[in-house]
Amino acid sequence: MSDELVIGGVSFTSRFILGSGKTSRYTPELIRSAVEYAETEMISVAVDTLDDIDNGINFIPDNIRKLPNTLGAKNAQEAVTMAHFAHSRGLGNFIKVEIIDDSTTYLLPNNPETVNATERLAAEGFIVLPYIYPDLKTGIQLEAAGAAAIMPLASPSGSNKGLATRDFIEQLVNEINLPIIVDAGIARPSQACEAMEMGCAAVMANTALASASNLPMMARAFKHAIQAGREAYLSKLSK
Repeated sequence: MSDELVIGGVSFTSRFILGSGKTSRYTPELIRSAVEYAETEMISVAVDTLDDIDNGINFIPDNIRKLPNTLGAKNAQEAVTMAHFAHSRGLGNFIKVEIIDDSTTYLLPNNPETVNATERLAAEGFIVLPYIYPDLKTGIQLEAAGAAAIMPLASPSGSNKGLATRDFIEQLVNEINLPIIVDAGIARPSQACEAMEMGCAAVMANTALASASNLPMMARAFKHAIQAGREAYLSKLSK
């Protein structure tokens, strides 16, 4: 059975996306594990590290789509500027809008500014994947603004606390007609499986994989967990 993930008219067979993580740096082993064992087809890249020769982006194979993210942007204008910069560097028109003006350790996204940036970039032809604190009102606004997918956080970035916002993510899954991609806080393959079981379209993770003592094995575990959760959802798993 064909079951592709479609974002902005582009099809993917994998539903695991490698995030750029806290450090925004990649190692050859992390990239190889994600590509060969998790079978990822998309890897997030922090725009503010594009000129950093040590960011590890060159380890990403040419056939893997790079998803620039605007980590570091504090408002919509900064995110739009970063998206234009990424596009000028040949990274295409996919963009993960990530706007954080939270000075606390929680690093929570600014939802209103994210809606603003999404509307502006979508109007310019970008395929926009906004990162948000899960909120149904914001989800409805993003759908109207032209988002191609919505990326709600499961729990604060790098916290490894899992699906702390599960109920709010489930509202997005049930009410928004866009792929819902869980991002941030996924600590274990079992949590990725749970997200997929409730109807999420994909999972983005970094810390859980990058911190494993055996990266290939953990990457393979994420692949199988995501596949299992997706099949359970498609089989009309009883809630």
